[in-house]
Amino acid sequence: MSNLVLELRQGEVMIVNGAPIRFRTRSRIELTAKARFLFGKQIMPPDQADSPARRIYFALQSAYIGSETEREAGLESARHFIAEFQEATTSDLVRMILDQALVAAEEDDCYQALKLVRRIIQHEDSVLGKSADFTRPKGRQQCHADDEPGHPGL
Repeated sequence: MSNLVLELRQGEVMIVNGAPIRFRTRSRIELTAKARFLFGKQIMPPDQADSPARRIYFALQSAYIGSETEREAGLESARHFIAEFQEATTSDLVRMILDQALVAAEEDDCYQALKLVRRIIQHEDSVLGKSADFTRPKGRQQCHADDEPGHPGL
């Protein structure tokens, strides 16, 4: 069984299986079972879903860490936003990445889908000249995975 060790700072939030957890002290935790989770800068607040790529991310985030009803609605919203984005973009690479993200989400690998959409957000930010605060975690969070490559950090 693989375990995931996360180090979080005081005040950071982590969402595990839909439940938000705020850390009152600096903490090191170990997840010993499969869980749907995001933490720190991976979590997009609703008010930051203010562009097409960010709306896709927020919908996939809901599909990943929301309640059963929220997950279904999030996946449906993600399909809609991805289709709109693909219709509007001229980039074949962006279309391909969004296709991969949708396939991952539909196979219940929303974590991978979120990682892919972060790349689209970075692209969109550079095209629109927006700040990249959300897409570039500042290295405050540390995670270590035993036998779970690529899972912890987006």
